[in-house]
Amino acid sequence: MLTGIHVASYGKELHNSNLLAVIEKIHPIEGIERIRFSSIEPNIVTEEFMAGLSQLKKVCHHFHLSLQSGCDRTLKAMNRKYTTEKYLQAVQTIRKYWDDAAITTDIIVGFPGETDEDFRESYDFAKKIAFSKIHVFPYSPKKGTPAEKMHCQIAPQLKAERSRILIELSDKMAQDFINKFINKEVEVLFEQGHKEKIFEGHTSNYINVTVESDENIKNKILRVKLINAQNEKAFGDIC
Repeated sequence: MLTGIHVASYGKELHNSNLLAVIEKIHPIEGIERIRFSSIEPNIVTEEFMAGLSQLKKVCHHFHLSLQSGCDRTLKAMNRKYTTEKYLQAVQTIRKYWDDAAITTDIIVGFPGETDEDFRESYDFAKKIAFSKIHVFPYSPKKGTPAEKMHCQIAPQLKAERSRILIELSDKMAQDFINKFINKEVEVLFEQGHKEKIFEGHTSNYINVTVESDENIKNKILRVKLINAQNEKAFGDIC
């Protein structure tokens, strides 16, 4: 897992280095079987970057792409340096190279000044993108920030209601994403073992998968046929 604050900014103060160059150096290291990002911003998702990643088999087909709001007016109020159009282009570029890619995100609801129309815009945009998961956060004031001093702070009850609505959408999209892979074979890295020979792991595109096995398969990557799914988890049989 490559993690940090503004991971995509790596190399800006260096010569002849950037995030792609780092990944290309990590990729050949023996013992590293998967490379996943904690979070990236839309601005790094260029044709050059994605074309380079697509040549690296260890890169996971899961991208946590920061959004925060699907409404351009709210994005501007947040001082974000991208628009929904730019975000959509980034998503389309990712899916051009990996049609099975999971795209997850964070969305804040109830940012100061967010109207019902703004929220509906954000909701509709999230639905259009068809995320595999949304992490929903109600806005909470941080002392000393510009947003704390903004007028039109949203009532807690309204923030809670908007959170509930968006979480319902996220749950549906998560299940829809998993369902696309039912009756298909996928590779799973098993990370946890439970009692009664139950093992749990993730696919490259971050589907949570549970199987039964008489052998200890923890820390192994195995092919699994997904049989069914429930509550955002898939269940399958080892091939």
